[in-house]
Amino acid sequence: MRLFNRVLLKLSGESLMGSQQYGIDATRLKDYAEEISEAASTGLQIAIVIGGGNIFRGMSGATKGFDRVKGDQMGMLATVINSLALQSALVSAGTRAKVFTAIRMEPVGEYYAKDKVMEALEAGYVCIVAGGTGNPYFTTDTASALRGIELEADAMFKGTRVDGIYSADPEKDPNATRFDSITFDEVYHQGLKIMDLTATALCKENNLKVLVFNMDKKGNLLKILRNEKIGTIVYNA
Repeated sequence: MRLFNRVLLKLSGESLMGSQQYGIDATRLKDYAEEISEAASTGLQIAIVIGGGNIFRGMSGATKGFDRVKGDQMGMLATVINSLALQSALVSAGTRAKVFTAIRMEPVGEYYAKDKVMEALEAGYVCIVAGGTGNPYFTTDTASALRGIELEADAMFKGTRVDGIYSADPEKDPNATRFDSITFDEVYHQGLKIMDLTATALCKENNLKVLVFNMDKKGNLLKILRNEKIGTIVYNA
C-alpha cells in the first residue's frame, strides 16, 4: 500500500554545493536527479522547491549592505538557476520535468498556477517550483509549506544534510538525541530550528506533515517510500 501519492520535496541550495564552496556540484546534482527519478518511476507525484543559498541568500546580502527587498529578489533568481539545473539533470536521467516560476520569466519557466502544476503532476512530470513565494521576506521553507498545501501534498519531505531532528546540534553536543517523531508544538516549545516559524505555523495550521531526512545519503528517498524508518516526522498531536 502506497503511503504517499504526492509529496513536496524541499531541497537546500547549500546541499547542491557538494564538496565545493560555491555553486553547483555536478556529481551531487546527478545523484539527486537519479534518486528523484527512481522515486518518480514508482508513480509518486513529486513537486520540488529548491533554496538558493549556494549562489546567493537574501538575508546574508542584507547584512552586507544590500537592500533587503533587492537581496531577496536576487535570492529568488538563485533558486531559478538551481531549478533549471535540476530540470536538466532530471531530463538527462530520463524523467520528464517542468519548471514553474513564482514571478513571470517565460520562456525560462512557466508562470506558477496551481491548476497547471496539478495537471503536469498527474501527467507524470516532476514539477520544480522556483522563485520562492515571489515576495521578499519569505524563505524557501515558507514557499515549500505554501506550495505543499496548495498542491494538496500528503507530506513535505525536507531533504537536509542531517538524518533527522535532534534535541541539540549533534555536531556540537555529543549527547544530542534524535527524534523519530515530534509534534509541531514540541518543535516550537523546544526552539528547534528545523524551519522558520512562518513555515512551521503554515504546516501546523494546515496539517501538512513534515519528514526531515538526509537527502545526501543515496537511497534514503526510496527507503522512505518503502516505509523504512528514515529521518524524523513532524505532525499535529
